[in-house]
Formats: sequence, C-alpha cells, structure tokens
Amino acid sequence: MPQTIGYFTLLVRDYDAAIAWFTGVLGFELREDTDLGNGKRWVRVTPPGSGANATGLLLARAVGDAQIARIGDQTGGRVGYFLHSDDFDRDFAAMTARGVRFLEAPRREAYGSVAVFEDLCGNRWDLLEHKA
Repeated sequence: MPQTIGYFTLLVRDYDAAIAWFTGVLGFELREDTDLGNGKRWVRVTPPGSGANATGLLLARAVGDAQIARIGDQTGGRVGYFLHSDDFDRDFAAMTARGVRFLEAPRREAYGSVAVFEDLCGNRWDLLEHKA
C-alpha cells in the first residue's frame, strides 16, 4: 500500500493571524477551517497550485507553556520547512514584495537556488528551486 505524508503541525499564536499570513503573504490555499469546539480548530493550508490532497500544514494554536515556548523554534533554530518553487526568481520577488523577511540574499548552489526566510512566528524556511 502506498503511503504519503499528509500534514505537518505548525504551532501558531493565533489561528486567524496565521491563516492571513499563509494565504495573504505566501499565497497558500486554505483547505479547511473546522471549529472543533472549546477554541480549537482544524486548519489546513497548502502551497499554491498543489492538489487538494497535497502535503500541507496543520496550523495549531499553541496551548500551555510548553507549546507556547516552541512557537517559532520547533526545529531548534534550523530550517525546518522547504517551499519548492518552479521559478525561484519570480517567487523570491513576489514574496519580498509581500513583506516576507528573508534572512539572506539568494544563493546559487550546486543543487539549485535557495534563500532562507522566516514565517510570521519565526520558523525558518528555505525557498528552493532544484536544478533540473
């Protein structure tokens, strides 16, 4: 039986702020926003142009001191998320224009074009276009 990864949980401070940032700034698509009661929601977003069942993010509002302490540092300061692009220069320019905070200038590496950016919580991502 084939297996795929469905979602990755990303701890956020506020559902609506996270939805606004991922959809408005990164251009992700909101796939689901279901009220689960008691202030909990099931919120899924995926990169633009990916299919309805594509791997995406499950945005989870942090609850309690331990989870709140992990917001923005879920991978110990390392890049933990990778946004693949089919046109790095286009996406870098568009993301910069929408206010994405890049931590470095774009680099051309043996494997492709890459630049590290932060999301609204401070998690580090690579914008990455692999060489053909």
